[in-house]
Amino acid sequence: MLTGSEMAVVDENAAALGVPRKQLMESSGNAVARAVRDLVAPGDSVTIVAGRGNNGGDALVAARFLDDYDPRVLLLGRPETIATDIARENWAALRQSEYDTEQVRDSTAVDLGDPDLVVDAMLGTGISGALREPAATAAAAMDEADAPVLSVDVPSGLDAEDGTLADDAVDADRVVTFHDTKPGLDALDAEVTVADIGIPDAAELFVERGDLQRLARDPASHKGDNGEVLVVGGGPYTGAPALSAQAALRAGADLVRVAAPETVAREIQGYSENLIVEAYDGDHLAPDHVPAIADRAAAHDTVVLGPGLGGADETLAAVEDLLGSLDGTAVVDADALQVVPGVDTDATLVCTPHQGELRKMGGETSDDWRERAALVESFAADIGHTLLVKGPYDVVSDGDRTRVNRTGNPGMTVGGTGDVLAGVTGALAAVQDPRHAAAIAAHAVGDAGDAVVEERGYGLVATDLLEAVPTALWGEN
Repeated sequence: MLTGSEMAVVDENAAALGVPRKQLMESSGNAVARAVRDLVAPGDSVTIVAGRGNNGGDALVAARFLDDYDPRVLLLGRPETIATDIARENWAALRQSEYDTEQVRDSTAVDLGDPDLVVDAMLGTGISGALREPAATAAAAMDEADAPVLSVDVPSGLDAEDGTLADDAVDADRVVTFHDTKPGLDALDAEVTVADIGIPDAAELFVERGDLQRLARDPASHKGDNGEVLVVGGGPYTGAPALSAQAALRAGADLVRVAAPETVAREIQGYSENLIVEAYDGDHLAPDHVPAIADRAAAHDTVVLGPGLGGADETLAAVEDLLGSLDGTAVVDADALQVVPGVDTDATLVCTPHQGELRKMGGETSDDWRERAALVESFAADIGHTLLVKGPYDVVSDGDRTRVNRTGNPGMTVGGTGDVLAGVTGALAAVQDPRHAAAIAAHAVGDAGDAVVEERGYGLVATDLLEAVPTALWGEN
């Protein structure tokens, strides 16, 4: 089952893989036409009520496959307001071919006639809530018509995110949905058919540009609404926590703080005036520091734990204590990873090991990415946390769903790129599901590295990625 927003991601990922939406619309329309043929006989009349989105576009395509029938197409609204180029092209194709087409400008113009079948293609998976006019009047007319109703993808008025049905939703007799079933369809008193429209399995496996559609920023948001991140790192190393913190800022977090030993706090602060560094006593993380840091962590959306901490026994004991006291979301990286399998925590963890660190955690790996993906999924299920295992192909899994990222290049084996990835993951995990945060972060950081290498060649350093991350996440704009 896929929600409407998940389906939009899959559609765009398919386009990134070379299967464009126009091709999918043609396949969807053909599937609708097949469903029509199952319900009525050649020569019967079919009234298609199409909205101005791609859901309507699917039905416009279907009309071209129904020449043996008597199709009549009602477009709800003006053609110039059709939302996408491909739907507009299919409307133009019907007009040029002189199919029976009409425009419904307002509710008073809704007239279904006396068809043998009504096709509901008014609203698709991206719409929720009560129907607006003229769709509301058209839905009421469908319910009163002495003809079965075939809905395209979902009945108009069904919220494909949570499965709720508006009071004035279309009462469909049959639904033809695409690629996978949607929330709420199983509760309908209707026959539901899932049509294969040629979306490859790879569109759900590989992280592609469609996943970036999950990113959104409310224009009315205030400071802190887009995430506050606490980086706990530093001691033996100072660059790592600075890179993670700056990466979190570049990935859209509103506020990022670094908790670090007092012996290195000034040095970390010196990397950027954008950093907020809060010092604790001593030269490394120790168990005595945990209560105060845990209190500080509770005021943040995400903790990034590990960059530059080192692997001293006292530090690892403190990491274990800190993880045991957290109940939010934490991204665990570097030396801190090795304590994760044995820790008892209520926190939601995203672990970002490279393959050597994965082995130290107790996991297995393989040179074959398909085998590695299966091994990572199994280990993620065993430890009960999300894994982002870095490699030529990054593997992200929560033990249930697994994704594979293919961006990145050999130039990114340089030190510090993992710290950037941890910071980006931390920022995204403040506003995204952990699995999505890890997948998007892997894709964006790899894409940033590809952009740097394309411009400058190999020899990139981790700080080069910081400037490239925003474009990788949100494009030129």
